[in-house]
Amino acid sequence: MTDAETLRQARAARERAEQLSRLLDTAVGIPGTRIRLGLDALIGLIPGIGDAIGLLLGGWFLLEGARTGAPGSTLLRMAGNLAVDALVGVVPLLGDLLDIAFKANRRNAKLLIEHLDRVEGRRPSAPRWQAYVVAAAVVAVLLLAVYGLWTLLAGLF
Repeated sequence: MTDAETLRQARAARERAEQLSRLLDTAVGIPGTRIRLGLDALIGLIPGIGDAIGLLLGGWFLLEGARTGAPGSTLLRMAGNLAVDALVGVVPLLGDLLDIAFKANRRNAKLLIEHLDRVEGRRPSAPRWQAYVVAAAVVAVLLLAVYGLWTLLAGLF
């Protein structure tokens, strides 16, 4: 891959990160406030699967970071943001408030963009398999949390 192509891909990844984070976390402002929310907060309102869908959408940042050769420390921070969002997201109301306040996708977009700023002009390293393992672990924890919540609710009703 040439330096020009690497630069073009980094710029395209940056643009996608900015657009997706805006869509997921800050697409709409609440009139009369400084509060902004996005598709992630709305999807999170769907009982049972909303947070899983949000996690899958937010996982793009982690995969893009791995694809562009982000360091393991950056990938772990991104996975941590996803995990916080996913784990607290299964708690009714608290998870919805966290989506509005924490904005995990904006945080991950910022981390990805900082990484892309460092790699522009250099060829990114090959994707790290650790990122895929971390992403699978985050999804597994979310699915276990959703299953536990489902079991709890089924036992109550």
